[in-house]
Amino acid sequence: MNVDPLLFAKALADETRQEIMKHLCCVWLSVNDIVERLDGRVNQPTVSHHLKKLEEAGLVLVRRDGKHHFYTLDQEQITVCCGLLVQSFAPDYRTTVIRPDEIQVTGA
Repeated sequence: MNVDPLLFAKALADETRQEIMKHLCCVWLSVNDIVERLDGRVNQPTVSHHLKKLEEAGLVLVRRDGKHHFYTLDQEQITVCCGLLVQSFAPDYRTTVIRPDEIQVTGA
């Protein structure tokens, strides 16, 4: 998937999406699980809308199981997007961005 730093930034600009992302860290959740974790403050259609925006930005992975969809953070994509933002807006900052496809594994 191509990384779009603008979509990434727009996705992060919404507080509800930020809260959803916190719940998706290192766990797979269904839409209903997320609604429950948000204590019903956000209804199912709204959560689905936010998940679609997060998916379009490449921030979540989706696993389909019949009628159900399960979501988790795509931590590799988040790392790449953060690195691209640094390159775009702080090019003099001393950091190196390594894309997952550029990593070379040697040995064993």
